Amino acid sequence: MNQQFTHYPAIELVGISTRTTNAEETGPNGRLPKLWETYFQSNMQAQIKGDNAHLLYALYTDYESDASGAYTVLLGHEKGDGTAHSETEWVHATVPEAKYMVFTTKPGPVYEVVYETWQTIWAFFQDSSIKRAYTGDFELYRTQQFDPNHAVVEIYIAVQ
Repeated sequence: MNQQFTHYPAIELVGISTRTTNAEETGPNGRLPKLWETYFQSNMQAQIKGDNAHLLYALYTDYESDASGAYTVLLGHEKGDGTAHSETEWVHATVPEAKYMVFTTKPGPVYEVVYETWQTIWAFFQDSSIKRAYTGDFELYRTQQFDPNHAVVEIYIAVQ
């Protein structure tokens, strides 16, 4: 797994969201699988008219505390000037401008490599002098020529 630091500007997103916890997601009542299902059924990507509609964000925001508390996840795209009228049904959120530590998954089945990388992230920050900011983190999916069986996903973690 590859790690690097970058500065990312604030970006306005539109999408769909849910509030959950890591504990809830490890059990049978996890909300994230349903959120992903809803995203793919909505055909949202086709309705976004921004320059970067091929970039899918999974934004983790509104942290209650830390990795053990509640947080909101928004699946969506950068808000474009020509975003369709159904935008009013979507949730708006901002990727905060911040310094991010970027973790890149190994290639593989998307749900498997993303979960494995989050486990690595949680372990890394338990023992690191680098501290998470908990202002907003995101997974970035580049959907052009995306193969869910051989995915590479970038996970951006806001750091202090």
